[in-house]
Amino acid sequence: MAEVKRNDAAGRYEIIQDGQVVGFAEFRPAGEGAVMLPHTVVDEGHEGEGLGSQLAKAALDDLRAQGKKAVPTCAFIAGYIRKHPEYADLVDPQQRGALGL
Repeated sequence: MAEVKRNDAAGRYEIIQDGQVVGFAEFRPAGEGAVMLPHTVVDEGHEGEGLGSQLAKAALDDLRAQGKKAVPTCAFIAGYIRKHPEYADLVDPQQRGALGL
């Protein structure tokens, strides 16, 4: 089973499977109370295992727990939010239209 950990030093959420980092979702501050999610990667050979979705969910859940807004500039994260509208409230209302939310 894979687990996600926030690595503040690297500025990313990492998904770890069998002791190895097999993917990550980058994050960086984006103004007062917001965090940009610009890029998500799952290592070759691990696509289709649901790891990207697990990363997106963990990152968004963590931002919610911190009381922060998400700025999903990564197409994968934006797509995840479109498929899971329960996370749309994390995106500034002015940005929702641009992302199709």
